[in-house]
Amino acid sequence: MARQSPQRPDADEPELDDTTASTAADEVEVDRSEADRALWDELRIDPVEIALPAGTGFTLRAYRPARELTPTDVAERDQDDPFLARRQVVETEDDEEVVILDEEFAALAAEEDEDPDAAERAGRRRRGKAEAAADEDADGNAEDADEAEADEDEDEAAAGDEEVPAFLTHRGKLLLFKTPESLVSFIRSGAPNDLSQLDSWNELSERVEPADIAPLDEDTYELDLVVENLRGGHDAWDPTLLIEAGEVARDLAYALRLPAVLDMLSAGSSLDDLDEALRASVNGGIGGFLGRRRLKKIGAQTASLGWRTIVGKISAVVDWRD
Repeated sequence: MARQSPQRPDADEPELDDTTASTAADEVEVDRSEADRALWDELRIDPVEIALPAGTGFTLRAYRPARELTPTDVAERDQDDPFLARRQVVETEDDEEVVILDEEFAALAAEEDEDPDAAERAGRRRRGKAEAAADEDADGNAEDADEAEADEDEDEAAAGDEEVPAFLTHRGKLLLFKTPESLVSFIRSGAPNDLSQLDSWNELSERVEPADIAPLDEDTYELDLVVENLRGGHDAWDPTLLIEAGEVARDLAYALRLPAVLDMLSAGSSLDDLDEALRASVNGGIGGFLGRRRLKKIGAQTASLGWRTIVGKISAVVDWRD
């Protein structure tokens, strides 16, 4: 029995090249990606993905001048805030009331305070400043007062023009959606939220599709990994993970009106020192060397405890949506 020859393609039909087919598929994917980004770039809103200990969810973020935004209303949220329920009011030796929002972090800070006389000196400085201000008022230095008022007006104008973050929030809660479909359904529903004040919101609700909810890498944050990474010690620290976590935590703290978190990440704080050292460490040359040296001086336990508090405070104000 003769062996049949394998079938050959018709001479008039061109053979398909795997490389050509792959390239065409890549081009389609790139075109789709560019189309997705065109929507977000035009409306100046971005999809964001945030991973927390309770799960991963999608939300939206936009940056606008502060004067164009009405902050989220936290009155209802604060009534049920577990952290505010735990706050304590203590009196210092200077008869000043200090609110401690988290006993665990405050206890650590107290243990690390190597200068027991710092509070007393700070109190003297505050009293000295108050007395100096009173003397100035008594002298009736109207010219200085006018200059101070003018500077204050300029600062307020500058603050109004500064772009600040806004998230998909409602009544002090961050809305996180477990699927792109549920996020799109919410956007189209007309349900109340703090981003609906944006002039591009109505157009987004008409045009957005589930396929558009594809956050960029720089808009994807893994807050659930931060504490464990810090506990691993200096050699295990992931600069990209920790730097991006600091960026989104600051944005969330501002948009959700979490002053305790903003304070913990403010300039001069231990976690801000960690952030600066991490940023320096990823650079080459002498700057990177000095950054790595600074990191060695930062306590892993202090950093992990601080970040556990931050992640806990953010998690406490999340409204998960299916």
